[in-house]
Amino acid sequence: MRNLKLLRTRECQPSQPFGIPQGFSLRVDRGTLLISSEYGIVELDPVTQEVTNKISLTAEGFLPEDGSGHIVGIEDIPDQESVCVATATGDVILCHLNTNQLECVGSVDSGLTVMSWSPDQELVLLATGQQTLILMTRDFEPIMENQIHQDDFGEGKFITVGWGKKETQFHGSAGKQAAHTKPVEVSPALSWDDHRPRISWRGDGQYFAVSAVCPVTGARKIRVWSREFVLQSTSEPVPGLEQALAWKPSGSLIVSSQDKANKHDVVFFEKNGLLHGEFTLPFQKGQVKVNELLWNLDSMVLAVWLEDLKSEMNSRPKTYVQLWTTGNYHWYLKQSLHFGSSREITSLAWDPEIPYRLHILCQRWLYLCYDWQWSTDRSTSEGANDSAGVAVIDGDKLLLTTFQHAVIPPPLCTYQLQLPCAVNQVAFPMKPSSCGYLAVLNVNNSLSIYKSCGYDDKNPPAVQNGAGGTGFRDPIRAPQLEKTYRIDTKEERNPLWLRLVTWVQDDLFLAASQGHLPAHTHIHHLKLSSAEEACIDISIPVSVDGDIISLSCNPKTQLVALQLSDGRVMKYLWAAETPTVIPWLSSSGSSIRFPSPCMQVAQAVIGGQDTIFGLTDRCRFFINDTEAASNVTSFIIHDEFLLVTTHSHTCRCLPLKNTSLKALQAALGSTSVPENETLRKIERGSRIVTIVPPDTKLILQVPRGNLETIHHRALVLAQVRKWLDRIQFKEAFECMRKLRINLNLLYDHNPKVFLDNVETFIKQVDSVNYINLFLTELKEEDFTKTMYPPLEPRDASEQLNSDGKKVNLICNAMRTAMEKINGPKIGLHEDSKVLLNMPSHLDFPLISPAPKHSSSALLRELTRCFLCSRRSSKNRRKAERKKHSLKEGSPLEDIALLEALGEIVRNVDNLKGEVHSLLKHLVLFGYDGHAQELQQALQETLQLMELSLPDIWTPELHPFPANTVLGPNSTANIITAAYNQQTWTSPAIQDLELFIPPKLDKNIKWKLNILQ
Repeated sequence: MRNLKLLRTRECQPSQPFGIPQGFSLRVDRGTLLISSEYGIVELDPVTQEVTNKISLTAEGFLPEDGSGHIVGIEDIPDQESVCVATATGDVILCHLNTNQLECVGSVDSGLTVMSWSPDQELVLLATGQQTLILMTRDFEPIMENQIHQDDFGEGKFITVGWGKKETQFHGSAGKQAAHTKPVEVSPALSWDDHRPRISWRGDGQYFAVSAVCPVTGARKIRVWSREFVLQSTSEPVPGLEQALAWKPSGSLIVSSQDKANKHDVVFFEKNGLLHGEFTLPFQKGQVKVNELLWNLDSMVLAVWLEDLKSEMNSRPKTYVQLWTTGNYHWYLKQSLHFGSSREITSLAWDPEIPYRLHILCQRWLYLCYDWQWSTDRSTSEGANDSAGVAVIDGDKLLLTTFQHAVIPPPLCTYQLQLPCAVNQVAFPMKPSSCGYLAVLNVNNSLSIYKSCGYDDKNPPAVQNGAGGTGFRDPIRAPQLEKTYRIDTKEERNPLWLRLVTWVQDDLFLAASQGHLPAHTHIHHLKLSSAEEACIDISIPVSVDGDIISLSCNPKTQLVALQLSDGRVMKYLWAAETPTVIPWLSSSGSSIRFPSPCMQVAQAVIGGQDTIFGLTDRCRFFINDTEAASNVTSFIIHDEFLLVTTHSHTCRCLPLKNTSLKALQAALGSTSVPENETLRKIERGSRIVTIVPPDTKLILQVPRGNLETIHHRALVLAQVRKWLDRIQFKEAFECMRKLRINLNLLYDHNPKVFLDNVETFIKQVDSVNYINLFLTELKEEDFTKTMYPPLEPRDASEQLNSDGKKVNLICNAMRTAMEKINGPKIGLHEDSKVLLNMPSHLDFPLISPAPKHSSSALLRELTRCFLCSRRSSKNRRKAERKKHSLKEGSPLEDIALLEALGEIVRNVDNLKGEVHSLLKHLVLFGYDGHAQELQQALQETLQLMELSLPDIWTPELHPFPANTVLGPNSTANIITAAYNQQTWTSPAIQDLELFIPPKLDKNIKWKLNILQ
């Protein structure tokens, strides 16, 4: 449930162009670009925005001087400090960047169409004009040459033994003609296809894929080759397959595009050439063409470069760049960049070292660089009215999930907001009083304000269709569009002009943009106009020396922190009459600077001091300028707690109230495992999504995409303590009962407050069963010292010394309060009030008898509770399926009688434990005579059974029937009678245990010595 947030942009456009740009390669060690044109190579420095080097290829005749030349490939070779260039005429040139010397290392007479280097730059692959592939080493020594188009499928050809063949299947009314395999009709390549081959290497360089137009069918096919230049597989026939090709660096899939009958898809192939999934592009059929597909370094983002098809109605086509990601088997369109006809894209590439940096080169030598990072767009979770909303961008739809009402796993959501165009940014208000609002910035630079409204008595919620037909009612309405504001971009060159949009006030937004000078950023105040024109007033920007990569606001203090690309943290005084930027100072007075730039920044107040928290993409967690931990995967600040997830698959909840900065840093940096409720195990790789404020629900997302909800014990106990401090016993009791927290905490948290408000406790709980549950869990120990020690030192005034008589103290207070209330629901029977004098330690050998009241009702109730039949449905069904019947005249009546007697003996013997508990309770309530009678009766019954067992299960009792009399003296009648007898008695042979007497337990611990 994350979106791609734009951290930083760079714009560069040199004043002295060198022809028309055709492509580029990144010189990573210098941070410059090597741009090819029809005249040569230009090295551009984006930081200084100057051309640092020019290499002409026309002087030595490698390119024509009339500007008709074309460079088909350019690759930077860092260890040789040179760049390799391949021209369409067939020359492979090595340009030394230090001396600007040109060296022609090879030439192909038929010309070259593609040059592609392996990821490790050990091999180079050339596609020639004669539809051949030439594989060479990095020293340009030829290894092998092969034809692109092969008749063989490859080494990975499928093997079948004939099972499931179409010829062997039944075809019904279609007849035998359906058994013959029909060839798939493959249409030739589309008219706009340039018919050039495309080459893409796998991330480890062991395989490469080649997409080329077949000369026989005219359609494109994808072939997979090994590093040793051995054909592995050929793709299945795919109608409408297009030119784009990209192999996922992780090696799992090969991606291309396909033009279908009614839609335009991005399709995926396995290494064996079979199709494996697709997703549909948000364009109409015949509207756009896919120029290129590119995976980023960690295979998480797929960039799609599209262009409008030229037509009579559209002579100036636009270009688009879309960033797609996947999760839970769903593809999300996270970002859309729309370039006008004057900013047509020439080439684009992902950075080879920084995973989420995208480089784009446009016509007129405009270079754009975007740095992205993952971010969770969620509401502030401050205040009871917050719905804990999380927004997920998916093209022109915004998937909004309100976890306050339901936990819905992605790609499902609570509400789906449909917008007129693609969404780029989402902002929730920072003020807790503005809960329920949502702002959406789309690609047309329009800001839409949505508001979630509840229902009232006059307008009740409609019943939605639910499972089983019963339906359900939505607790809140779907967010409604209030107003849409237009932002005047003033013909900005960058389609993503504004970034880091933050909603700080009801009618005020803050946003950042690239400054006119290099490494400068402008902060804009976007004021929503109250007029009917629905426009946004943009104030004079505040210039900041440096690239701002994060803008965070504290919902409580409304303090805004800026983080620069070098790690410096600045404080932005946006509410001042003249907004200014000042350094963020620590308690010692020094400026705070993160050792590494952080991708997530948050604020909190610790010990009265504003503190800044930061998390890098390398899991380094900083508090101010100190590294507190190096294994944190995600974090969130909620109320008075800091929650972090770690690489050790744990979630820690650390208090921020009444603690010091050093103590917090020491707790995070400690390697020892804490023995309190601040630590909890979680599933491997889980990250924090959000926290539901009143319900203490912590929402986690695991790597596979689904959600998990946990109630962290530290959050639960903190919320329970707040309820108890506010005398909200009902909420605390229900939460503790639901989450299995010992109910002794109701008293132990603050004994004095509880005893002073026992009457309030009984009225709020308002349930006899709940009160009985509370009484049965009472123990003498103080649970705030054993099971639930507070994270903060307790006030001595909250503690009450009961001299070890806690249970009696509570029972007396409860009895007094019940007698005073004497309500129809709370009032107890006179006999039941004896329960309130019951001590907690039931194993005490001798208890003074309590005052006796009318004993019959209580005794009957206790006897019913302990001696009533509690046979489960399983045992009941088992008894109904007895094999033998006690019905008079049954053939096996004697066997059935043995079975019934054995079951009775075992059941009576098993009553010892229950009778023991009943005897203890009878003695505790003073019914010694009844207890003595019960003990004597059971003892006599057991003795009688023990004496009767040998008389019932005699040694002469045999389970087998008499042997059949056979021999010369046997007649037919004797043999038949013996056979019939054996047939009737044969079932008894299967139940040999019925003929074995049951064993009685000789243990006499069930007796009470006091009754003897």
